[in-house]
Amino acid sequence: MKYRFIVAVLTAITLLLLGIATTLSGQDTMKYKKLTPEEERVILRKGTERPFSGKYYSHNEKGTYICRRCYAPLYTSENKFDSHCGWPSFDDEIPGAVKRIEDADGVRTEIICGNCGAHLGHVFLGEGFTEKNTRHCVNSISMDFVPAGEALKKPLERAIFAGGCFWGVEYYFNKLDGVKETTVGYIGGDVSNPTYKEVCNKKTGHAEAVEILFDPEKTDYETLAKLFFEIHDPTQINRQGPDIGSQYRSEIFYVNDRQRKIAEKLIDVLKEKGYKIATRVTPAGTFWVAEDYHQDYYDQKGAEPYCHLRTERF
Repeated sequence: MKYRFIVAVLTAITLLLLGIATTLSGQDTMKYKKLTPEEERVILRKGTERPFSGKYYSHNEKGTYICRRCYAPLYTSENKFDSHCGWPSFDDEIPGAVKRIEDADGVRTEIICGNCGAHLGHVFLGEGFTEKNTRHCVNSISMDFVPAGEALKKPLERAIFAGGCFWGVEYYFNKLDGVKETTVGYIGGDVSNPTYKEVCNKKTGHAEAVEILFDPEKTDYETLAKLFFEIHDPTQINRQGPDIGSQYRSEIFYVNDRQRKIAEKLIDVLKEKGYKIATRVTPAGTFWVAEDYHQDYYDQKGAEPYCHLRTERF
């Protein structure tokens, strides 16, 4: 009898541990590897790492440099050269991998990942280091490296939605299988580096929005867009529940034409169902990351949204 009791206890403990392991494993697949605070400072908030400190400054191995945030290939080792400037230097990028944005002061040109918008560094022309006369000055912390012969990861995809207070929108997207990273911030305005106070005072034209990185092998843009239309009221103009103001407008910021077509198709479906949709569909501009205390707000507080509820519409 005693023996059977011990066996039963051990079996129960084993099953419990297996359950915990399975749950944790499931959670790991749900969330993308979080950026460290220093990575966030550089990649999301456009900072710069200290010169001569990056792991790829004197790196000469053959292979491909990929975006630290979304895995998209950026540069090959064939285009890397030593400029003695303190940061990794490349005289060319993989076609279509990097976007150039003129700094607000008009002096320098920023370079960002063409797939997810991660800050990489700056590009300089006319210095004569190589025949291409171009130097991409890149932060090591913005990149990972895949040695020659190893398979490249499939890049994550990016989506941006505005549907009222960004706390509630992020809360629901964080729980969707396939979403690897969410960031709340501001988009659609005409002021650089807006603050929460400025946006709330309606001085910048920005909307509160959520930027999402998702695994296209586990979910797709249409699934995300349908969730967006079901977690807020897309018929309200410049408000959502008790929150009133243009910063709370319903708007989809698409990053490519495929996303635009999907958004417009879903809006047509909802209109056919009788909804008077107020949601705008707009090309994505610069996404400005919100202050730290806004990120993962409800998860940090252990609470649930008060102004967002899911309503099936499809």
